[in-house]
Amino acid sequence: MKAVILAGGKGTRGKPYTEYFPKAMTPINDIPLIDYIVRYLNSFSFIKEIIIVSDYNGLGGQIKNYYSNAKNGKKITFVQDSQSGTGGDLLHLEDKLKEDTEFVLWFVDNLCAIDLEKMRKTFKEKNSIACIATRTKRKEETGFAVVEDGIIKEFREKPVMKLQLSECLGVYILGKEIIKKIKAKTKQKEINLSFDILQQLSQEGKISAFDIEDRDWIDAESPMILERNDSTVKKIIKQMGF
Repeated sequence: MKAVILAGGKGTRGKPYTEYFPKAMTPINDIPLIDYIVRYLNSFSFIKEIIIVSDYNGLGGQIKNYYSNAKNGKKITFVQDSQSGTGGDLLHLEDKLKEDTEFVLWFVDNLCAIDLEKMRKTFKEKNSIACIATRTKRKEETGFAVVEDGIIKEFREKPVMKLQLSECLGVYILGKEIIKKIKAKTKQKEINLSFDILQQLSQEGKISAFDIEDRDWIDAESPMILERNDSTVKKIIKQMGF
């Protein structure tokens, strides 16, 4: 089984930082964000190879340079971002994924110690084409108040809130059948995995959800977000085993 890390986004939410380095190279304790993900994926015995998709003709070249000297337990393959959307990128990986029945897809700005073994089990037990990591609660970044008849009775600072809908996170396990679904959309200039492919599959009942429950997760969109949520980041890194 292989793992694909999508690290080719433009990082618009991370500007001005991402004008100088790709989001994947955002430093956390002097180690790039992507290296925590790579090392975490390396900890699972069933993952035999890691494929990193990025714009190596641009800032993504920094990722390739970093791993040219790094020692890692598993093979790392570098693939140029096709600029054809999240679905289009997978189509260009078809030859590298053809020996596998399923693969992990990890968006690089997702930092979480997801139990991929349990997630893989869910994927198989539900006989799904795709399994998406989700959560049903999150810690809010602002304060809330309990209000009765226009009077504040209690303040609750940054509470953990139960979500009405499950929030989809950027970690997937996908069956190779997904490639066929993407091929059917090749007339499009860009193919969005969620809207163009997974939306239809969800209506057919072919997508399972893996709730991360009490595991922490953060959208590592910029150094500012990581700094503001320093305690959560440290907790996640510890959960990842580092």
